[in-house]
Amino acid sequence: MTAATALIALDALADGAFAEVEAVVEGDAESLVLYRDGAQVRAFLNICPHAGRRLDWAPGQFLKSREGHLVCAAHGASFALDSGDCIAGPCKGDRLRAVPVDIRDGQVYLA
Repeated sequence: MTAATALIALDALADGAFAEVEAVVEGDAESLVLYRDGAQVRAFLNICPHAGRRLDWAPGQFLKSREGHLVCAAHGASFALDSGDCIAGPCKGDRLRAVPVDIRDGQVYLA
């Protein structure tokens, strides 16, 4: 078993903000979207289920709607940040793939 590597320091991710990090998930190098909600951090693969494109409009730059949803920069699909469910747009009814993370000692790790 290898030692876990921190993805990001919790303090580096402002409440209500997004960050993009690279991590190995199930043996594959992946881009992840991290979203901080108070003391919680949620993580999803940075892939829109509609067309398989990244969600960010520029590396690490994400769109958030007035309603507080993550918006895919390519086709405008909107995702609920608590569940990853697509609530509007071309992939409505689908969802982002969640990646479990833990917070320990002020750092965010893959779970």
